[in-house]
Amino acid sequence: MSYVLKLIDQGEHQQQDFKTRIEDSRKISRTLAAFANSQGGRLLIGVKDNGKVSGVNAEEEYHMIEAASEMYCKPTVLFTSQIWKVEHKTVLEIIVEPSDKKPHFSQDDKDTWSAYFRVDDENIKANGVLTKVWEHRATDQPSDFQYTPAEEKLFQHLRRRGSVGFKTVSRITQLSSKATEELLAQLISWRILKIKFENGRFFYLMRETTSGPMFEKGKVEQT
Repeated sequence: MSYVLKLIDQGEHQQQDFKTRIEDSRKISRTLAAFANSQGGRLLIGVKDNGKVSGVNAEEEYHMIEAASEMYCKPTVLFTSQIWKVEHKTVLEIIVEPSDKKPHFSQDDKDTWSAYFRVDDENIKANGVLTKVWEHRATDQPSDFQYTPAEEKLFQHLRRRGSVGFKTVSRITQLSSKATEELLAQLISWRILKIKFENGRFFYLMRETTSGPMFEKGKVEQT
């Protein structure tokens, strides 16, 4: 079995997506941004969702990806490409590496810019907290953190319940939405909290150690 057929045999997953062809550069820019903001990934263009090779005009598809990267991603998402021949048909492979310039934003048809990340085979819109974490890390200068009674109340709640949602954090700390975003981003940047995502919602929980990923996926207590 050839290299590209082995890739196709894996199916779609967190770091791989199939496209029959690119019809909308704006729409595919979301996938490019999500790959760049996550662990990277590849697009196999000319492959149907079921893994059947349909083939494409590689030059046309490359221009669509180039437009998505340069016009509809901010900052531009860098990529490399490779053309493969499978069953006498052309498959275009687009590879996006994890970016050190997070967050990358994608523009939708309403001219709104949003950041995305990858979970399984889906592109998920990042919330304000995650976007701020990326921005903090891009500066490589974590903001000052001051331990106050508000944080103590939050930590006590987390020790009892294990995880907490955004609205509950705002209620416990009695902070505005903007201030709550900033507090959670600081605690994550300082590796005190981490994020989990499940069923379309973000949750926050204490780290067991200061090492390990800031983002995890899995079932947590919904509060």
